[in-house]
Amino acid sequence: MSRWRDPATDPRAEEKTNLITPEGHAKLQSTRDFLWQVRHPELAIKVREAAAQGDRSENADYTYNKRELNRTLSRIRFLDQRLDVLKVVDRQPADTNRVFFGAWVTLEDEAGEEETFRIVGPDESDASRQLISIDAPRARLLLGKSLDDEVDLPTPEGSKPFIITAIHYKV
Repeated sequence: MSRWRDPATDPRAEEKTNLITPEGHAKLQSTRDFLWQVRHPELAIKVREAAAQGDRSENADYTYNKRELNRTLSRIRFLDQRLDVLKVVDRQPADTNRVFFGAWVTLEDEAGEEETFRIVGPDESDASRQLISIDAPRARLLLGKSLDDEVDLPTPEGSKPFIITAIHYKV
């Protein structure tokens, strides 16, 4: 897991697409709720207990827990701002035979090997679960393509041709 950075102040942050699936929105909301309702009170109690021990300048418990509390509050603020701008896409497109946001896409390479993944918002992408961001180069090249279209996609070995063998939407 990489270190979280506030995109508002991080020069490396790119502009993200503000689309999200209902599942992704629910997960972000539950993360925000957990941080606010469980993690924040726990850390506040720990900071209060550590502060009651006296000298804060040499109190490792106080310093650590205060830092964690600040990180948690920062993450909550970020999630609040992000949840405010996200648009939940909860319906299928008019043309379900083309690749759009939320599509499960199956590709086949020249060797006949298949891979399936879903195009989702950047806040919910997870390669281990076959969820790729709509902002990823691979997803951008697939948007608007139809069943049986051939498309050259970037791979670690270079550009490689794939055929779209299946497109489906689960809502």
